[in-house]
Amino acid sequence: MEKVILNAEERERTGKGAARSLRRKGLIPAVLYRGGTSMPIQLDKKELTRFIQATGGEHAMVRLQFQGGEHRLVLMKDYQVDPVRGDLLHTDFFEVSLSEEVRVTVGITTTGEPIGVKRDGGILQYGIREIEIQCLPDNMPRHIEIDVSHMEIGKSIHVSDLTLGEGIRVFNEPGELVVTVTAPAVEEAAAAPITEVAEPELIKKGKKEEEAGQ
Repeated sequence: MEKVILNAEERERTGKGAARSLRRKGLIPAVLYRGGTSMPIQLDKKELTRFIQATGGEHAMVRLQFQGGEHRLVLMKDYQVDPVRGDLLHTDFFEVSLSEEVRVTVGITTTGEPIGVKRDGGILQYGIREIEIQCLPDNMPRHIEIDVSHMEIGKSIHVSDLTLGEGIRVFNEPGELVVTVTAPAVEEAAAAPITEVAEPELIKKGKKEEEAGQ
C-alpha cells in the first residue's frame, strides 16, 4: 500500500475557538486514535488537502512525522469539509501496526461499459458500493475494482465473485448483489392492449331502458 509522509504536531488547545484559530493560520485540527485513546494534532492545510485530493479520500497509508523524529503509521479514518465553501475542516486518523489486522470499509468501483448496456440497451444497476474487509495494513486495497465490460443482460456479480488479495477477509454475505445488468424498461402504454369499454356500457343501459318501458 502507498505510504505518504505528512508533517504533524501535537496541539494543546481544543474546542471550536481553537480550531477556527488554527484554520486562520493555515492549519487543520485532527485527532489521532489508537487503542481507545486519542491525541489532538494539527497538520498543514495545503499538504493535507493535496493528500486527500490525490487519494480521493480512499484508504491510504500515512506516516505522520512529528518533531524530534517521532513518526506514527496511520490510516485516514474520516474528514470533514465545509458544505458551502468546500474547505477542509477536520481530519481523523487511527494508528496501525504492520503486524496487526485492521477492519475497514472500502469502496467498489467499476470499469468498462457492459455489453448488455452498449449493445442491447440494458441498464447497469448497483446493489452495494462498498464492502467491509479485514486484513493487514500492507494488504489493504484503496478500493475494489470490477471490470463489467463482459456483462450481458441478466448477468450479475455478487460478493462471492469478487477477486481480492491474499489474506483479505470479507464480512459481507457471499450472495449479496454488487452489480447487475437488467433489460430496458418497456412502456406499459405500448405493451397493454386498448379496450373499448364505453360502447358495451351504453348497450346495456339501452336494454335496461327498453325493459323498463315494456
